Amino acid sequence: MRAAALVVALLLAGCAPLGTAPLTGTSTISAPTGAPTSASAATATTSPNEIPGPLVHEHATSAASAPVAAVRAFAAAYINWNAGSVAQVMASLAARSIGQARSAMALAAAQTAGDDELRNGGVANQGTVEAVAPRPGHPGQYVVVTLERTTASASSAYQGLAAAWHVALATVSEVGPRQWVVSGWQPMS
Repeated sequence: MRAAALVVALLLAGCAPLGTAPLTGTSTISAPTGAPTSASAATATTSPNEIPGPLVHEHATSAASAPVAAVRAFAAAYINWNAGSVAQVMASLAARSIGQARSAMALAAAQTAGDDELRNGGVANQGTVEAVAPRPGHPGQYVVVTLERTTASASSAYQGLAAAWHVALATVSEVGPRQWVVSGWQPMS
């Protein structure tokens, strides 16, 4: 049942047409002015009951030269996987994103890595990004629409399931001049 819930969660997000250009380059994002500048400084300013402050640096393994390109590449990878590749795909997305998107993808990678139900069922997801558009009044946010189909080669669980439309909200951050990465990923349907 956990696998089915994870698959549903994965299906509820995603966007980007197949064949988008891969992300290139390396980027870093720094903490706001006044944030701790080392792990010891962060520890010294928080008590055990407080939530630690922002990370000093988050590194993304790659960045795109435009916000929409970052979103499309992220979404395309997110919606195209199979039971054998899903954990690696999610780990790769974690490495090339920052913030909430990184956390969500790292969690998805950990949850799918040992999921025997996904593997035993031969579950796979394929899709295309149909649209990426700026969200009016929300700079740095994009609405992503995908068309996806889930199958299972060793199970009848998805037999006859039609392709479905999904919407996600993506947030991007500029981590350097003309270097954009996904920093937020929220499946909506």
